[in-house]
Amino acid sequence: MPINPLLQDLARLTSEGRNPDTLDIDTQSALDIVTAINAQDKQVPAAVEKVLPAIAAAVEMIESALRRGGRLIYTGAGTSGRLGVLDASECPPTFSVPHGLVVGLIAGGEAAMFQAQEGAEDNARQGEQDLRDINLSGKDVVVGIAASGRTPYVIGGLRYARSLAAGTVALACNTGSAIGREADIAIEPEVGPEVITGSTRLKAGTAQKLVLNMLSTAAMIRMGKVYQNLMVDLHASNQKLEARAIRIVMQATGADEATAANALAAADSEVKLAILMLLSGLNKTEARARLQRGQGVLRRALED
Repeated sequence: MPINPLLQDLARLTSEGRNPDTLDIDTQSALDIVTAINAQDKQVPAAVEKVLPAIAAAVEMIESALRRGGRLIYTGAGTSGRLGVLDASECPPTFSVPHGLVVGLIAGGEAAMFQAQEGAEDNARQGEQDLRDINLSGKDVVVGIAASGRTPYVIGGLRYARSLAAGTVALACNTGSAIGREADIAIEPEVGPEVITGSTRLKAGTAQKLVLNMLSTAAMIRMGKVYQNLMVDLHASNQKLEARAIRIVMQATGADEATAANALAAADSEVKLAILMLLSGLNKTEARARLQRGQGVLRRALED
């Protein structure tokens, strides 16, 4: 019996293995080091590709939750938690969803975003408490993120979510993970040993970022936040985004800059509404009513 039983757990994780391709990386030139890192990074998209069906199933679960008034909640520790918070924070400006619709929780709280709170990940009860603090309900979906797939903070959160019949998704970088066994859907892109042994902010972090991009983006597309491939629910909160909003209206309608800008002004700066008004000839009130009938999906409103 080992003195520290955690050693056996780590030995079973491919993300904790030693990479035979980088055993002499500490002797290499800067160019050789970054070439080795790049070669390893190329393996990540292939690993993600293998789990696309699970990602798609999670997207459908998230879409269903959002349509019934639920939320998408990410929970994780360290790099995994930071990536969840990052994805959640980018949804309001990109898709004009209200703050609080997509939530990111990180072990150790806000301070952990900027300074590592390493011990926080071992607290399963806090994983549950953080979800209690945001009034988790059965309408929500919780995505637990842990490269190792065994983080107690995440396990505690997923178990609590299941007790409320909330949707649960696990995102790990080891197959057959502990968090995967706690979730309705397990997404487990196995990217193999890291360039630096155990430094899962590298390939594992990249894989997690790719998957989180897919989860939120695909769910928002399904919710009608995108027309063709344009961000038609963009919230123009600065000069760059104001210019982008005008450009999106121009691209979607073929209008010139002045016409697009005038349409946006008439539509209270709502890109989707401005596009519908230009393409349909409807006034703002009529266009808004048609969008509501189409559940916010511009294609449906145009076909109405």
